[in-house]
Amino acid sequence: MIRVVVPTLNAASHWIRFASALLQCVRAEDVLIVDSSSGDGTPEFARAAGFRVLSIEQAQFSHGGTRQMAAELMPEADILVFLTQDAILADATSIKNLVACFEDPAVGVAYGRQLPKPGAGAIETHARLFNYSDTSYTHALSNRECLGIKAAFVSNSFSAYRRSALMAIGGFRPEVILGEDTLAAAHMLMMGWKIAYVAHACVYHSHSYTCMQEFKRYFDIGVLHRRERLLLERFGKADVEGKRFVMSELSFLMARDPIQIPLALARTAFKLAAYRLGRIEQKLSPRVKRHLSMHQYFWTEQV
Repeated sequence: MIRVVVPTLNAASHWIRFASALLQCVRAEDVLIVDSSSGDGTPEFARAAGFRVLSIEQAQFSHGGTRQMAAELMPEADILVFLTQDAILADATSIKNLVACFEDPAVGVAYGRQLPKPGAGAIETHARLFNYSDTSYTHALSNRECLGIKAAFVSNSFSAYRRSALMAIGGFRPEVILGEDTLAAAHMLMMGWKIAYVAHACVYHSHSYTCMQEFKRYFDIGVLHRRERLLLERFGKADVEGKRFVMSELSFLMARDPIQIPLALARTAFKLAAYRLGRIEQKLSPRVKRHLSMHQYFWTEQV
């Protein structure tokens, strides 16, 4: 049995495209919307579509805790599919294609391909093409030797979990700033489960972050890697993957939009500085960390 979980906050601007695409793939009653007290009518839109809706206070939200709460509310589900509100399913087979990989009893988690949204710029487009190839694969813990930290990569913007595997690792961790998906995947790999990437299960999902937004995101990634030392200790540092990304981006932009190269280099410097700050976040005050972070609520909880 398949159930779908979507955390939302002020999703009205995406709602028509998001809901119509989702309803092509699943029944409305199989969807749980967990809404963080939206002020733009999102809960009402969701109920009108026939979705189940659970409303929580914004202060209650966390990437891991909210998703784990939703999973525990649906004990009947064998497979839990997670989407974000801005991930638009590409066609009526997207979810069917994603969950088909669970026919392999060794697969614990799967994630689909994220395509750049229509009108995406070159930098935004490259990020999706680099991280989400057109070739499907399944890998196990042994693949960390060649993939490094990439071996544990999963994105909850469009993912699916075998419920028994997720609960076997204790579920999503509520206290992480972000990366609850990658952390869960890492623990699954260490328990002997496999990760499947399904390239023909697609959503349109990309971000045109400003330099400051990207800075804040990479600060938070640095915080994750400092606090969850298992990721780097068991899977390797992020440096190699970062260098691969930069070289690929420069090559892509040279061919597609060379005028963007100075901006891309500046963004790279911002990301590196932010990541390194995140890695030493214990030396910073809570006030400074709230200012540098994309997830300010996390630091409120820490004080």
